[in-house]
Amino acid sequence: NEQGLRETAASCDSIRTWHLDVTNRQEVEAVVKTVESELGPIERVYGCAAIFPTALLLDQDPDEIHRVMNINYGGVVNVSLSTLPRLLERGRGVLVNFASIAGWIPTLHFGAYNASKFASVAFTEVLYHENRGKGVHISCVCPSQVDTPLLAQATSKPRILKTGPKPMRPEIVLDAVDRAVDRGKFWVFPGAHTQAAWRLRRFFPSLMWKIDHDAEGF
Repeated sequence: NEQGLRETAASCDSIRTWHLDVTNRQEVEAVVKTVESELGPIERVYGCAAIFPTALLLDQDPDEIHRVMNINYGGVVNVSLSTLPRLLERGRGVLVNFASIAGWIPTLHFGAYNASKFASVAFTEVLYHENRGKGVHISCVCPSQVDTPLLAQATSKPRILKTGPKPMRPEIVLDAVDRAVDRGKFWVFPGAHTQAAWRLRRFFPSLMWKIDHDAEGF
């Protein structure tokens, strides 16, 4: 979102921006090299590019389903693989990958998004265990709804977005990430309702599906 990028940069003189396609590994690698050559070694990375079109799976264009996966999961892969080796070589730094509670809780209308976030959760967890003890901290962030423009991309207008908890302010998520990094925690579930939803899915999966079906009316 180049316009959103410019608006964010306008809020602080110290922000530098580069516009790229996270699904293009070569573009990501080129920007990482440029950043390090112009600004010095990268110390902290946030992988959070995503899109959020919703639909019942049989109603969704297959190309759109693949695009969701390529951006939401492929972007995490490309950013991680372009930056983590540099952090590991220096033996310091932080990699924070943004997944979602949707990476734990499958939901009607969210099949494509769920799949991309389930993949991001698995990829980041394995990446952490393959590289723990090497001086680089890795975290996986799994928030529920966050009050950002991403929610407006929910094209099929799932009712669960209105009947579920009120979206969190972005700063709640960022504060939770900072606390997790300071404490060396891998999993980050911002907000009490996010943690409650994770536990309900783990211990009462049928109840979670009942809540979802009741909300959507089928």
